[in-house]
Amino acid sequence: MSVSLHSATIRSYLQILASIDGLLDKAEAHCRENGLQDKALTEVRLAQDMWPFAKQVQQCAHHSAGAIEGVRAGVFRPHTDPVPTDFAALRAEIARATALLDAIEPEEMERLAGQNVRFEFGTRIMPFLGSDFLLSFSMPNFYFHASVAYAILRAQGLAIGKSNFIGQPVISA
Repeated sequence: MSVSLHSATIRSYLQILASIDGLLDKAEAHCRENGLQDKALTEVRLAQDMWPFAKQVQQCAHHSAGAIEGVRAGVFRPHTDPVPTDFAALRAEIARATALLDAIEPEEMERLAGQNVRFEFGTRIMPFLGSDFLLSFSMPNFYFHASVAYAILRAQGLAIGKSNFIGQPVISA
C-alpha cells in the first residue's frame, strides 16, 4: 500500500496541532494556578538565541496550513505577522490552521504534489516540487517548532509527557 501525500502531511499536521492546542490549555492552566500572566510562558525561550514559546506555536501554524497556502500560491515566505502574547490569540492561530487543513481533500494534495513552489527569504530562493517542499522542508520545520514549544513548557516545570506531544495517533480499527 502506498501512502498518500494527504496522509503523510495533513493527518500528521492535524495530530500535532491538536497536541499543541492541548499544550496551550496546560500552559494557561499553569499560569492561572500560579497567578502568572500569559507572558510568563508565552515569552519564555529554551535558549537566548531561540524564539519564545509563542513564536514556536505560531510557526507550527505557519509550517502546516501556511505551507499548504504557500504551495497553492507557488511561493512560501517566512512568517512576519506580530507574535501573539496571550493564549487566546495562539489558540485562534491553531484553530485557523486546523480549519484550513480539515477542509483539504486528498485529491487536492495529489494535484499540489507536482506543483512548483519556491521558498523566498530575502534574496535566497529555493525551488521545490510541492511534495518535496512539504516533506523535506515544511514538515521538519513544523516538528522542530512543535518539539521546541513542548520542551519550553517542560523546562518550565509543567507536568507534561511524551503523550502530550504525540497526541492521538491514527490507529487501525
